[in-house]
Amino acid sequence: MNYTSEIDTIADLTRKHGAAWDAINPEYVARMRLQNRFRTGLDIARYTAAIMRKDMDAYDRDPSKYTQSLGCWHGFIAQQKMISIKKHFQSTERRYLYLSGWMVAALRSEFGPLPDQSMHEKTSVPALIEELYTFLRQADARELGGMFKELDEAKASGDQIREAQLRTSIDNHQTHVVPIIADIDAGFGNAEATYLLAKKMIEAGACALQIENQVSDEKQCGHQDGKVTVPHEDFLAKIRACRYAFLELGVDDGIVVTRTDSLGAGLTKQIAVSHEPGDLGDQYNSFLDAEEIALDELQNGDVVINQNGKMVRPKRLTSNLFQFRPGTGEARCILDSITSLQNGADLLWIETEKPHIGQIGGMMNEVRKVIPNAKLVYNNSPSFNWTLNFRQQVYDAWSEEGRDVSAYDRGRLMSVDYDDTELSIEADEKIRTFQADSSREAGIFHHLITLPTYHTAALSTDNLSKEYFGDQGMLGYVAGVQRKEIREKIACVKHQNMAGSDIGDDHKEYFSGDAALKASGEDNTMGQFAAE
Repeated sequence: MNYTSEIDTIADLTRKHGAAWDAINPEYVARMRLQNRFRTGLDIARYTAAIMRKDMDAYDRDPSKYTQSLGCWHGFIAQQKMISIKKHFQSTERRYLYLSGWMVAALRSEFGPLPDQSMHEKTSVPALIEELYTFLRQADARELGGMFKELDEAKASGDQIREAQLRTSIDNHQTHVVPIIADIDAGFGNAEATYLLAKKMIEAGACALQIENQVSDEKQCGHQDGKVTVPHEDFLAKIRACRYAFLELGVDDGIVVTRTDSLGAGLTKQIAVSHEPGDLGDQYNSFLDAEEIALDELQNGDVVINQNGKMVRPKRLTSNLFQFRPGTGEARCILDSITSLQNGADLLWIETEKPHIGQIGGMMNEVRKVIPNAKLVYNNSPSFNWTLNFRQQVYDAWSEEGRDVSAYDRGRLMSVDYDDTELSIEADEKIRTFQADSSREAGIFHHLITLPTYHTAALSTDNLSKEYFGDQGMLGYVAGVQRKEIREKIACVKHQNMAGSDIGDDHKEYFSGDAALKASGEDNTMGQFAAE
């Protein structure tokens, strides 16, 4: 959208309406339009889907072009994240948002804090997507509003060079609106329920839906025990439900991310329907923990299936769930992943119990034998003890190499006593390069941290509480928060501006002219932050 041509277009429109529209300033309208580039959530979904597709193609050509995101549980958190990214890196390229079902359950449910078991209101998910994008759009309006003020100052002073520079910056403004990968859990019910929720999420702006192969009414956090998977056909119906939702709403290149929890899920609620040996249902059932029995060994209530011409009895627990054979998790993950990609999924998500490139890459190599361009979304989860995991990985590698590890106790490598040792320094370097290394070696297109802002909110609040309510008193806030905000140029130090006060003043001037009662002025204490 070109600023000057937009002004001309609106000027033509106002002229058509004659004197009744004389008070409408075409330049003000152009500014409002530029500050509200996205009129609906569907505009956002279409725009961001195209970005993700472009990024996926770039990654296929060069795996160093991986993408990243942080999970955000409130619109303000997402807004500050993107403002920070633009400040430090001058570009939002390949940086997304992630919406975590865990954080919705823990922080956004009307029931209060809940476990990650799909018990929160399903409407809270699209509501959060809409909130995230409301705050990102406001960040656009705020940033452009600042440019417009500078433009007016340049005009008033006759600085034509600065005016031309600002017009170029306005025309090339990069939006804070970026793709969001949104967690739809296990679909919150049957395929129809999944479709209905998917539509709401897409209408709110989601271009990528992440869905997992657990049973909806038994859903568990991917990093907890008790996970129960469903047969492939049940899951494929939900993949199709998401795709139909995208297509119905005209988001033709929307992204479906399919997550398999099979690595940690040892149970299934159903025996899959199988019509012939080797079909998908038969492959699913082949992983069941089953024993061959004779007809006279049948007991009351036994469930038996014909498997390769043999009558076998799957192990059924008192919970009425069936058990998979131990050690089959990786094979089931590989089958799940291949099957999902062959039936409409765009990206994979394999939930692992530790961040180990060899394990992840081993599974992805098998998937890529069938689907060469298979790509993974990977959870760099706070559920992992990254320090301990990587110190143990280095310890084990050194042991295999025959290096002396007698100075280290593998079981207590988390201890601060080891922080400055050679082993810990090497482990930290592996953590630092984990995303780049695994994107190159294990097919990871997108790295996300599901719950980081949950933890940062808790940590910063703890630090402030300790200081403010202790001996430091007000200095605890000033030294630990405000002084750092000022010196590190954190935008929200001017919190009235961040909340939209200046945008509101602009609108008052548009609507009321010289009669506008503005909030800015000499008595606005935000003026104290004008200089360092």
